[in-house]
Amino acid sequence: MRQWTIDAFANGPFKGNPACVLEPFEAWPSAAWMQALAAENNQAETAYLLRTEDPARFGLRWFTPTLEAPLCGHATLAAAHVLFGELGVDVPLLTFDTLSGPLTVRRAGGGLEMDFPADPPRRTEIPDGLEAALGAKPREVWAGAYLIAVMDDEGAVRRLNPDLGALKGIGGEATGGPGQTVVVAQADEGAGYAVVSRFFAPGFGIPEDPATGSAHCILMPLYGEKLGAQTLKFHQAYPGRGGDLECESRGARVLLRGRSFTVMESQLRLEPV
Repeated sequence: MRQWTIDAFANGPFKGNPACVLEPFEAWPSAAWMQALAAENNQAETAYLLRTEDPARFGLRWFTPTLEAPLCGHATLAAAHVLFGELGVDVPLLTFDTLSGPLTVRRAGGGLEMDFPADPPRRTEIPDGLEAALGAKPREVWAGAYLIAVMDDEGAVRRLNPDLGALKGIGGEATGGPGQTVVVAQADEGAGYAVVSRFFAPGFGIPEDPATGSAHCILMPLYGEKLGAQTLKFHQAYPGRGGDLECESRGARVLLRGRSFTVMESQLRLEPV
């Protein structure tokens, strides 16, 4: 089987967030096999596709090195990039059946546009231990599927060097699970984007994620309200890489736009089981 490594939400190769994408299966292999290959790949996500009778519709599952994820934006973008760009699927709209329901992707300008469920966060108290784990005090904390720590400025986000072991156990009562924290601030004036963030996910086996589409299902409702905007540009400030997204609020949905680049094609020399 062929497998591609795709840099997603990137402005060029070796930017954004890498994801491995396998060519589509005719039937799902075992979850244990998919988890073992994801651990072998050791990327934030490995995406698995399943053919259906509809050439525009695929099953899609995502695995981190340690578990199956309920939602992943950058690996969805990468999967669509493979289908459109590497396998020549010629349809106006792709639909993926996932653990988070149907997700659609279409071409948009020079990139792709994904339609994801919005996750408007709720204001919450600062959890015990969060300030010590981050090494900085958040201005405010919100909770959706992930914990959102709002900082005073962009510099505070970029300077963080958190204690990942301590962060791993924080946030479970307020969110979908502990050890998944987005740190965010309004960008500096003239930055070229409105919001800057970083995402630490030791609870998912990912110390820091370079570009996280699902986090922006929370950030767009939050900052759309804060800044009074329907469309915003976001930068995820992973050191040395960085990811770039444009997001648009559509009520209960969020449109996520970004570019992706193929950096590797490989061949698996084993059979799925």
